[in-house]
Amino acid sequence: MIKITVTSVFVEDQAKALDFYTRVLGFLPKTDVPAGGARWLTVVSPADPDGVELLLEPNSSSIATTYQESLRAAGIPATLFGVDDLAAEYERLRGLGVEFLSPPVEAGDVMMAVLDDTCGNLIGISQPIDAS
Repeated sequence: MIKITVTSVFVEDQAKALDFYTRVLGFLPKTDVPAGGARWLTVVSPADPDGVELLLEPNSSSIATTYQESLRAAGIPATLFGVDDLAAEYERLRGLGVEFLSPPVEAGDVMMAVLDDTCGNLIGISQPIDAS
């Protein structure tokens, strides 16, 4: 069986990304070790600290920069995080100064909002729509 252990988002500045993803979004630091001229820097969900790690990967190559900029220009989130209460999380994050592209909207079977992570990415947060 294959499972996801680490996934990544490209970031313009690892220190700035670590601050945003921990202090603002609420992730926990997991791994922080030197990796060449950068760091192997991961965060995890406090709901699953031994689960999937999110690598805050430097966009130090032209390929990574082009990919990140192209996603952003197209309005496509680099990744999507689930939340239990989208309305409450949207208001909490707005209170912390997070910029959103729009308020929560229906997107298929989820409600979703897209935010700016201040590190070059658009990030989606979503909550399933209760079908009952």
